[in-house]
Amino acid sequence: MTTIHDKKIVVTGGAGFLGSHVVEELLRRGVPKENIFVPRSSEYDLRLWEHCEKAVAGRDIVIHLAAKVGGIGFNQAKPGELFYDNVVMGAQIIEAARKAGVQKLLCLGTICSYPKFTPVPFREEDLWNGYPEETNAPYGLAKKALLIQTQAYREQYGMNAVFLLPVNLYGPRDSFDPARSHVIPALLKKVADAQAERRDYIEVWGTGKATREFLYAEDAAEGIVLATERYDKSDPVNLGSGKEVSIKQAIEIICRLMDFRGEIRWDTTKPDGQPRRCLNVSRAKEEFGFQAKTELEAGLRKTIDWYRAHLAK
Repeated sequence: MTTIHDKKIVVTGGAGFLGSHVVEELLRRGVPKENIFVPRSSEYDLRLWEHCEKAVAGRDIVIHLAAKVGGIGFNQAKPGELFYDNVVMGAQIIEAARKAGVQKLLCLGTICSYPKFTPVPFREEDLWNGYPEETNAPYGLAKKALLIQTQAYREQYGMNAVFLLPVNLYGPRDSFDPARSHVIPALLKKVADAQAERRDYIEVWGTGKATREFLYAEDAAEGIVLATERYDKSDPVNLGSGKEVSIKQAIEIICRLMDFRGEIRWDTTKPDGQPRRCLNVSRAKEEFGFQAKTELEAGLRKTIDWYRAHLAK
């Protein structure tokens, strides 16, 4: 058990989509604002060793969320960058944290690390039973390397480093940039753009048959903070809702919530990505009491409302 209220905490990626929700959750749980440090990318390039040293200096807890991420298209276009940047940032932050003598480090992984044909629901024990889905393998393997590092550092140095494997996240403040966005923001923006342009159709990648599990960002932030407080083991832990939905079902819900009644055209020349994704989330509940609260439709409604208030044309 780690008491966080009097600790100095650094949240890498804390100004980003998920990170901003984690900072809010820390504040909600009583961590003073002055105890939370968010290294901004304009000043801290975590691919540079000296910047990592500076970021963790004098801190008690490191929550490493900073990552280069994107959807299928982004992964296909920049596999080298995604591997290098994520490996280097993570490896250096973990090493800098060790050298600085931090009390605890939490590193965020990804569901993309799982093998392409993992039995559903994915169990943490299945993580090494195959190669990841090809379109996002470099990113998934980069994150997987960091899991090994946290476990190796615990074994050799006694470092209290923990590792979480989140599913696809969504919610307010997500990236809606078509070049980088993940499933939910990409679909939502397609519908919003069609409405703004008065088109009676949208085009969606793939067949719609692939399934995904989605976790609302505020729920994910709660899980990360709970793990920071309550989890102290080397085994990775899935972080998700435990509920599977097809891409076809997801876009149909979004269309209904946004009152879009046009045609959905499936571009089957584009990849589906991993065939199915759904986690076994029992370990998170057993180990640190996390259970997702936000149902998909409710979370989508909040995300749509935020998008319309902040980004709609």
